[in-house]
Amino acid sequence: MVNEGPNQQERDDTSAPESSIPADPTTSTHASVSVRPSVSAHPSVSIHPSVSAHPSVSIHPSVSVYPSSSAHPSALAQPSGLTQPSGSGPEDSVIKVSRRRWAVVLVFSCYSMCNAFQWIQYGSINNIFMKFYGVSAFAIDWLSMCYMITYIPLLFPVAWLLEKFGLRTIAITGSALNCLGAWVKLGSLQPHLFPVTVVGQVICSMAQVFILGMPSRLASVWFGANEVSTACSMAVFGNQLGIALGFLIPPVLVPSISDRDKLAYHISIMFYIIAGVATLLFILVVIVFKEKPKHPPSRAQSLSYALASPDASYLSSIVRLFKNLNFVLLIITYGLNAGSFYSLSTLLNRMVISHYPDEEVNAGRIGLTIIIAGMLGAVISGIWLDRSKTYKETTLVVYIMTLVGMVVYTLTLSLGYLWVVFITAGTMGFFMTGYLPLGFEFAVELTYPESEGMSSGLLNVSAQVFGIIFTISQGQIIDNYGTQPGNIFLCVFLTLGAALTAFIRADLRRQRANKETTENKLPGEEEEESNTSKVPTVVSEDHL
Repeated sequence: MVNEGPNQQERDDTSAPESSIPADPTTSTHASVSVRPSVSAHPSVSIHPSVSAHPSVSIHPSVSVYPSSSAHPSALAQPSGLTQPSGSGPEDSVIKVSRRRWAVVLVFSCYSMCNAFQWIQYGSINNIFMKFYGVSAFAIDWLSMCYMITYIPLLFPVAWLLEKFGLRTIAITGSALNCLGAWVKLGSLQPHLFPVTVVGQVICSMAQVFILGMPSRLASVWFGANEVSTACSMAVFGNQLGIALGFLIPPVLVPSISDRDKLAYHISIMFYIIAGVATLLFILVVIVFKEKPKHPPSRAQSLSYALASPDASYLSSIVRLFKNLNFVLLIITYGLNAGSFYSLSTLLNRMVISHYPDEEVNAGRIGLTIIIAGMLGAVISGIWLDRSKTYKETTLVVYIMTLVGMVVYTLTLSLGYLWVVFITAGTMGFFMTGYLPLGFEFAVELTYPESEGMSSGLLNVSAQVFGIIFTISQGQIIDNYGTQPGNIFLCVFLTLGAALTAFIRADLRRQRANKETTENKLPGEEEEESNTSKVPTVVSEDHL
């Protein structure tokens, strides 16, 4: 590929004089054409088949030149026949990050936070809602588990919608459902209206399907190669913050009192606040969200655009993912870790109350400590990945430390010292919750150039399945045998997850794509420090 920049022109002028080209037996030169190596190919100029390349012209190793090929910069010369979408042009070859990206990820984090709050707002004061609605603890647990159940059948339709209609449509739909569910719950402020609150929670759980698969896709589409893991962590950060607020706020707004009328008043305050916030965030999503930036933010994303095919089979993508052994192992290990977190979050109030009666507020604070520590761990993990690119090693270390934290928490929960529980629960949360964005980013690396939404979605399906199994099983163990056997049950599966993580091979395909497109540039070609550069859109199968 001939570089059109001035530096290349100067090198060509110095390396080859303007004298005529030596005659070659295989070269037929038009009499009126004078070929100079310093002349760059204009997109509208075709290369004549009888003209051979001058030795001083550097050819990009990934370019395959055919006699009939035009030198248009968006042409793809690839044996597999993959063609760039017709909507892409020269502007797609510019690598540049958008200032809007921070606003987009912030708005996404906020409405993800709102949805996560609604997931845990019942579980964090499980005993109070049991008293208000006159239902069993298991019925309240199902208000949390419906999030997990709804996700499983809706993942593939929503993932298809994400591929078909893009980020903006999915974001608007998710925030609209989240807003609708919050307002429906306001119709359940009487003890006999428990089915109404179930309907509202199911609508919110449908919104979650449009949210959980977006962090890695959002980060890849909007952020550069050196900040994509940090951006993914920020997107997950909002979800974790919502869970933290879900542990903290409900015990403060809804006290444990016996008068149901007063209890209904306090519950209504919480429901009105969350409905107002959800409405505001829906408006912000409509205003702020865009499908994608004008220019791709990284070479891997530019290559992903080039390889995109409108005729690509949705089912074939799923089949390829399940043929990827490393990704299948990650699906299992991620599900074991995240499922343990879901179970602990749902049952935390019951576990703490069983050892520390009348400590609903402190139970919520312990949950808050777990999530805040986890958010710190997620941010640190994201920054570390952007700097080191050690996905396999970081994931394994964090998984092992999650297991250690869970064992210590299990052994100290019944000691009778709340401050000890705060410390051990926070340590466990730092690693357990901090692991979640690691799994998303590791999945994208292992499956590139497959859809980020699909890989994230399959991880979340695994998390929901194991979350349902662990929540029901641990809940039954706690009811029949106590909290410690229930926590040991989770320790066993976390041990299995850590062992399987060790067998995952670090096949970092996205990093390799970024590296190869950089190395295949012309010798001496300089990169602009302002995050703006030209990228060749002519690709070969080697990049895959």
